[in-house]
Formats: sequence, C-alpha cells, structure tokens
Amino acid sequence: MNPDRFERIKRVLARRQPDLTVLMEHVNKTHNLSAIVRNGDAVGVLEVHAVYPEKGPDVSPHASAGTSKWIEIRRHPSVEASVRHLRDNGFLLLAAHPSAEATDYREVDYTRKVAVMVGAELDGLSPKGLALADEAVAIPMAGMVRSLNVSVATALILFEAFRQREAAGMYEASRLSPDRFEKVLFEWCHPELADFFERNDLPYPPLSDEGEALVEPGFNLS
Repeated sequence: MNPDRFERIKRVLARRQPDLTVLMEHVNKTHNLSAIVRNGDAVGVLEVHAVYPEKGPDVSPHASAGTSKWIEIRRHPSVEASVRHLRDNGFLLLAAHPSAEATDYREVDYTRKVAVMVGAELDGLSPKGLALADEAVAIPMAGMVRSLNVSVATALILFEAFRQREAAGMYEASRLSPDRFEKVLFEWCHPELADFFERNDLPYPPLSDEGEALVEPGFNLS
C-alpha cells in the first residue's frame, strides 16, 4: 500500500455521508446504473440501494470509472423490502417524480437522513414505489420533454444535497462511527483480504500506519 494513497483513501472515507443514499428501482440500463454509482461517489455517498429488474444489469467498471469498488450496492428483492429497510434505519424517502404535486428539488432539506428514489428510464418509479415514498421532488424544466435521463436527474439532486451539506459543515469531520470507519477502510485498502476474513467469519486484522494489513507471519489466502 502506497502511503500517499492510504492517506488519500482515509481523507475520502472521512467525507462519506452515511445518511445520504439512493434507491434505484428497476434501473435497467448498465450505463445509467454505473453513472448513478459514480454520481454517488462524487458527493460522498457511502452506499446505494437497488431493486433490480428480473434480468438485472450490473455496474460497468468503465462507465462508473472504477467507483463501484468504493460504494457498496445493497440489493433488495422488492421495492417494499428496500423501503422497509431504509425506513427502519430512519431514512426519509424522496421520490424523484415529475408531477404537478412534487416539490421543487431545490426546496428540500437534504441535511436530513435522506434516500433519493429513482426509477426505470422510460417509466420512472412504479406506482407502488411512489405510494411508499414520503415525498415527491421534481426538477423544473422549460422544454418539451418532461424528464431528464435518470442518471442526470440523480446527479442534479445529489449535488444539491452536496451543496446544502457542505454549507452545513457536514463534510468537515468523519460522520462514521470509529468501528465502521476502520471496517470500511480495511475493505477499501484490502478487498481480497476482507473477502477472505468475511467468508471465514474472522475479524479483520489491524492496519499499520502505512495501511498494511498486520497479518500473522506466513499468512496466505489459500
């Protein structure tokens, strides 16, 4: 582990926002799924949530610029299950939906614990997803089309959240618990080792000041 890279990883992790996320319902194009993950990384999202179509896409390393390894994608079997998980963890569910009743996305307080719900490219969120949301938000538009590409719309909303949170000082110090910070730091620095210890139900070893895993002499992954 290069010491400069280790320091950069720690700085990025310290700015992650555990209470800002995205829920993708049936986003069915790989490049959009990957772009949303990339958008999330850009504003410090720690993890995103997804309900995949039956023949779901996967994140493209090229389209996401490699950010998929820095953001965990939590998969859920249904929109009901995903909303239940988020609500049980205290999230407010904001549905991105261009309706007359929706609130201008710039007028929403994103310093709260917020999950932005986005849907498939053509149809948007399902009626079930919309019914489960706490509030709908929309991006005002002056053209003939009623909505933007899902990844573009997500980017606009997330960067408004970034603007508000930065103004509120929410990026100035780590907002992760020390235990979670150390856990994610190990996973980012040593993903193969983390996978081995997880599969074998073993605790992660500590990291040195240079980011090296302090494993027992002779340790190997076999």
